[in-house]
Amino acid sequence: MRQAQRTRRAATRGLAGLLLAMACALTGCKKGSSEAAQPTEPLVTLGRENVALVQQGELRSGPGISGSLQARTAASVRAQVGGTILDVQAQQGQVVRKDQPLARIDDATLRDQVIAARTTVETARNALRVAESDEARNAKLAQAGVITQRDFERAQLSVAQAKGQLAEARSRLALAQEQLGRTRVVAPIAGVVSERHASEGDVVQPGAALFTVVDPRTLRLEASVPAAQLGQVKVGTPVEFKVTGYGDRSFTGKVEHINPVVEAGSGQVRIYVAIPNTDLQLLAGLFAEGRVAAKTAQGLSVPLGALDDSEGKPQVLRVREERVERVPVQLGLRDDVEKRVEVRQGLQEGDVVLLGSARDAVREGARVKVESPRENASPGGEDALGVGGGGASEADGGTPKDAPSKQPKP
Repeated sequence: MRQAQRTRRAATRGLAGLLLAMACALTGCKKGSSEAAQPTEPLVTLGRENVALVQQGELRSGPGISGSLQARTAASVRAQVGGTILDVQAQQGQVVRKDQPLARIDDATLRDQVIAARTTVETARNALRVAESDEARNAKLAQAGVITQRDFERAQLSVAQAKGQLAEARSRLALAQEQLGRTRVVAPIAGVVSERHASEGDVVQPGAALFTVVDPRTLRLEASVPAAQLGQVKVGTPVEFKVTGYGDRSFTGKVEHINPVVEAGSGQVRIYVAIPNTDLQLLAGLFAEGRVAAKTAQGLSVPLGALDDSEGKPQVLRVREERVERVPVQLGLRDDVEKRVEVRQGLQEGDVVLLGSARDAVREGARVKVESPRENASPGGEDALGVGGGGASEADGGTPKDAPSKQPKP
């Protein structure tokens, strides 16, 4: 009996040892497999705002300018006679034609002066008629010897004096009529009334400002360029600029005049740019900023933010087959307005390069993936590659667009 119990205990211990050995063997195998597995290489996801396309296009360069738009043709309408304004016929913003009435000044006193001047002219005309009759009569008497030659000369002098008095009376009448006509204020040019300084009932003196009329069809930009860059500016050189309130829309003009004198102290030269405005979209007084397009180039270009010159020569980080590679480039014309630079060698059209923080954060050789545009992104819109749109947000299940992030390979 005891022998049988010992046999059963030995069998149980053997089975337990066998199970333990099998468990250890299995555990050891799993551990070895884990140690032998290689780590997954991380994949860097880039937002659309972290990359840009190498594009073909036109670049321009030249001295930068800024200033306010002004009306090239403007007229300040002032009172030429004193009096009370009886009627105002034009308001601010109203389009007027040349010689169109703008206002009327009280003319009662001037009308009386015209009437008096006409009476004086008529009196002088009658006096001349009498003097001429006396001269003719005295001429016959002098020929007959009835009067002396001296008396005849006096008659001739009376005629000359009467003619002078008539001429003076006519001049006074013309002046009075001219003054009367000045009570009718008219537009000196065709354009738009930009300012109105007087109202009905105001008493004005000669020289008082009444209206300002501008011709908005042609504007002028007055700006300065450094004298050292004057060689790039010539009459007729195109000018590109942007205007406050019109976003990224660009406008063009041409250099019309160059001041022949350099400003003392600043070393600047004033230039005057003529700007066509036939569609009347631009307004005088708006601030404009741009550059004189002295040089142009047609070729490939990248944003300035893609360049890395920390090693003394320009380079860019290009994405090719989901790998980042460093590429040296040869640069050409720099466009400071569009913030792009010409690339003459090193890149091809359509290449993808890293920008800004992504260029500094992603190392050479890293595996990268550029986020696809959202489904509602329009072609060529803000979500297009190389344009300042945003990548997928965190709410969309993507990565933050301020910097690239790393995630394990799926």
